[in-house]
Amino acid sequence: MDSHRGHAAVCGVGSASAMKRHVLILGGTTEARELAQKLSDRADLAVTISLAGRTAVPTPQPVPLRTGGFGGIAGLTQYLAHHKISALIDATHPYATTMSAHAMTAARETGTPLIVLRRPAWRAMPADRWTEVADARAAAQALGAKPLRVFLAVGRQEIAPFELAPQHYYLIRSVDPVEPPLALPSADYIQARGPFDQAAERALLLHHGIDVLVTKNSGGQAAYGKLAAARELGVRVLMFQRPLEPAGHAVDSISDVIAWLNHVPAVRVDRGV
Repeated sequence: MDSHRGHAAVCGVGSASAMKRHVLILGGTTEARELAQKLSDRADLAVTISLAGRTAVPTPQPVPLRTGGFGGIAGLTQYLAHHKISALIDATHPYATTMSAHAMTAARETGTPLIVLRRPAWRAMPADRWTEVADARAAAQALGAKPLRVFLAVGRQEIAPFELAPQHYYLIRSVDPVEPPLALPSADYIQARGPFDQAAERALLLHHGIDVLVTKNSGGQAAYGKLAAARELGVRVLMFQRPLEPAGHAVDSISDVIAWLNHVPAVRVDRGV
């Protein structure tokens, strides 16, 4: 369902300033929220941040928020044209590949300037015990037949394949509850929202006697604590491979996005779709 908070901030700004630039941030990451915060007091911008709506209670945002899907490429294309978006910023999660592909196509079809803000992938250090796997199904297979104690830190959307490996104990962490619980004989669930520091992650791994950490290569500092703790304790890591980077102009810092945005002209003419 598409809900739009602060609707007037997007649709009614033309009367306030003919040169107001309408900016849409596709969010869901720490970087998206930090970018929105830096842009929130700009008098020349009307900024909206969009979240997919997968989290029941999203983190508060510093600019007007819309939640829910757009309805595919056609829906996003219509949104960009209807709201006269001057700049589209894809600051979604590195694994949100479908949304990034839709953004690229919709931007091209509407002539909307697009930039991708993507944090760099994590790199293994000499003491890390990482094994790259393609996805959750491959990770479940890579655990092997011997019973292990496994920490799943991949989000609740990715955990169903681990039902195929019920011999292991699982510690499952997610922002929202896993409902229904997985059909597993031995699993504990933690509801928590990051960031998580290394000391807390170390204590968690020790308390539950974790042998293997399963995670995505999301990059950034907010979720890195578990990897540092795993390195310290010699815990094995199954790391989801990073998706291919989206085509188009991509940067890895908020300052680069702002520098780009400062050169995007205001758009006050209707664009067909």
